[in-house]
Amino acid sequence: MKAIRGATTVEIDSAEAIKKNIKSLLSKIVEENELCEDDIICIMFSNTSDIRSYYPAKAAREAGFFNCALYSSVEPDICGGLKKCIRVMVLAEIEKTPKHIYLERAVNLRKDLTKKLNIAIDGPAGSGKSTIAKILAAKLDILYLDTGAMYRTVALACVRSKIDVNNALVVKNLIESIKISIKYENGTQKTILDGEDVSDKIRTPEISMLASKVSAHECVRTSMVNLQREIAASNSCVLDGRDIGSNVLPNAEHKFYLTASSEVRAERRMKENSAKGINQSFCEVLCEIEQRDNQDKTRKIAPLVKADDAIEIDTSKLTINEVATLILGKVQEKI
Repeated sequence: MKAIRGATTVEIDSAEAIKKNIKSLLSKIVEENELCEDDIICIMFSNTSDIRSYYPAKAAREAGFFNCALYSSVEPDICGGLKKCIRVMVLAEIEKTPKHIYLERAVNLRKDLTKKLNIAIDGPAGSGKSTIAKILAAKLDILYLDTGAMYRTVALACVRSKIDVNNALVVKNLIESIKISIKYENGTQKTILDGEDVSDKIRTPEISMLASKVSAHECVRTSMVNLQREIAASNSCVLDGRDIGSNVLPNAEHKFYLTASSEVRAERRMKENSAKGINQSFCEVLCEIEQRDNQDKTRKIAPLVKADDAIEIDTSKLTINEVATLILGKVQEKI
């Protein structure tokens, strides 16, 4: 069972206005969530105290919702709260992620759902970008776009074709001959190379190091950035990488730069690798981290840099949840 939330407002407190807007709200919830009549278990309404002329639950019954429990209540007055507002929670037997619906002036209650939201998270390897980005995307119910996976996929294609990743012309020819795409299954990003799901195959230390090298080529960055901008332009999403706020989405409203000491980042990377069955010494991982930092910061095309308007967060002494909560709070301050 899932809870589908929503809200609407009326301009005047009248039975006609309430009936009309309740019908529109519930119809939109049913349509967007592909609900059948038997899927709906209960519909619960609450409305602000300035709505007195008609019960929202009665309006729902008249709109044709006969086979579920209906409930209405009046909310306590809140200073500065939205006026003439009706909120709803629909409990339904569905498996997929619910789509919450906000109409009329109620769109201001959830701008994260009613307007396109792009969050840019940059930082060096091992700073926690990807983990944090996934948590934020889940909490905000928006897409997570792993931009690093795109560059890793180019690196994998180079390995499979046995080409020199330092040769820009050869890499350019390869880029023009392959197709990289992104799709989502149950909210999880799948990275596709020429029709093959390579999401797992790109997660090795070798591919990680090569990804940094191929991403230094202008042809690679141009191709991948165009794809990233295309996805972000049509979807609310969280993007993480090394030049998201500074280059890919310079106009993103929410920008963050995560960092941590190289030692802390090496420890984190060791744990990740160990979980994947990759065994390396601390010195090896630390060396790779520092080498990757140097490659990312000194490349000529879109180097790793903190955007001027990004909020910097040192994650060395913070837990994953603490960082996610901190960023979520900063995002919600603006929306």
